[in-house]
Amino acid sequence: MKFYVVAGEKSGDKQGALLMNELLRLRPDITFAGLGGSRMHALAPETVEDWADQAAVIGVVEVLRHARYFLRRLKEMEERIAADKPDALLLIDYPGFNQRLAKRVRMRCPGIKIIWFIAPMVWAWHKGRLPKLAATLDLMLCTFPFERPLFEKVGLRTRFTGHPLADDILASRNTGIRDPLLIGLFPGSRSREVERHFPIFLQVVKRLKILHPEWKIETSASSPKLQEMMQRMAAKANVSEDAINIRLAHYHSLMDRAQVALVTSGTATLEAALHDLPFALVYKVAWGTYLLARLLLTIRFIGMVNILADAPVTRELIQHEFNADNCIAELERLMLPDEREKTLRDMHAAVSCLAQHGGAAATAAREIMQLF
Repeated sequence: MKFYVVAGEKSGDKQGALLMNELLRLRPDITFAGLGGSRMHALAPETVEDWADQAAVIGVVEVLRHARYFLRRLKEMEERIAADKPDALLLIDYPGFNQRLAKRVRMRCPGIKIIWFIAPMVWAWHKGRLPKLAATLDLMLCTFPFERPLFEKVGLRTRFTGHPLADDILASRNTGIRDPLLIGLFPGSRSREVERHFPIFLQVVKRLKILHPEWKIETSASSPKLQEMMQRMAAKANVSEDAINIRLAHYHSLMDRAQVALVTSGTATLEAALHDLPFALVYKVAWGTYLLARLLLTIRFIGMVNILADAPVTRELIQHEFNADNCIAELERLMLPDEREKTLRDMHAAVSCLAQHGGAAATAAREIMQLF
C-alpha cells in the first residue's frame, strides 16, 4: 500500500509521525510519501519532504505574502498524487492548505481515499463548509467528541480518536509538586502575543506584590529571544527580577507546579486543564480582528474547556475585559480552596473524555485500515 501524508507544522509533524508508526505496525508493507517535518521525514527520508519551516506561516498577511509559494506546492502535490495514484491521502491538521489539496485530489483522482486526522475547526467559523468536506473526504478523524455528530449530520463518515495532547500530558505529568503559593503566567508562545499580553501581566505582578506579598509569580518563555524580550519589558515597567521569575522552556513544569494561572487562549488552555491547573483564559487582539471574530464566530465560548463543558468552567477575559483588575479578582477567587476544587472538578469532567484507550494515533490507524 502507498499513502501520501501532508502535515504543515511541528505539531502536525509529530502527530503525523505517530500515525505513520501505528499504520506500519498494522501493515508493515505501507510506503509513505508527501510533505511533513523532521519526524515524518526520518521515517521516509527519500519520499517525505521536510517543509515545516516554510509551511509554518501564521496570519492573514503572512499567508498572502507567501501565496505564490503555496499555490506552487499545491500544484506539485496534485501532479505527484495524480501520477503515483496512492491508495490514500492522509491530511494532518493544517486546514488552509489541506482543504484545497483535498478538493483538487478528489476532482482529479476520484478513486483515492482521502482521510483527515485532527479535524479543522469549521464548526467555530465556517459551518457552511461542512457539506463541502463531506463531498470531498472518505473519513474524518476528530479529536473532540462533540465534532463527530456535526460531521456525521452532513453524511461524512467520522470517528472520535481522543486527543493527542491528552496522550502526551497524562504520560509525562509530574504530580505531587504543586506549590500552593505559586502563580503561573502564560502570555503565549509568539512575539505578537507576548507584546499584547505581557504588559497587562506585569501590571498584575506589580499590584500582587502589594496585595499578596507571599505569593510567588513565574512565567515561561518559549525561546531565548522571547525571554530577552520579556526581561526588557519587565525592566521598562520597573518590575524587578524578584517580583517575577522569567524562565526559559519550563512551560509544562510550571503547569505542574503552579496553584492557579492566567493562560492565553489557544492550545495552552487545554494543556492547563490536562495538568489540573485552574486558570482564567485571557486574550487580546487588534480591534479590527476582534470585531470580525465577533461577527464570524458561531460558538458561545472560545476556550476549549468551556466548549467541551458547554458552560463557563473557566472565566474568559477577552479584549477590554482583559485588565489587571479582572485578572487579580479571578486569581484571588481561584486561590480560595472551595472555588479551586469546584473548578478542578468541572475541568476534569470536561476533558476526561479526551484520553482514549490505546491513544489517538493508534485509534486513528485502526479506523484508517478499516476503510480497506
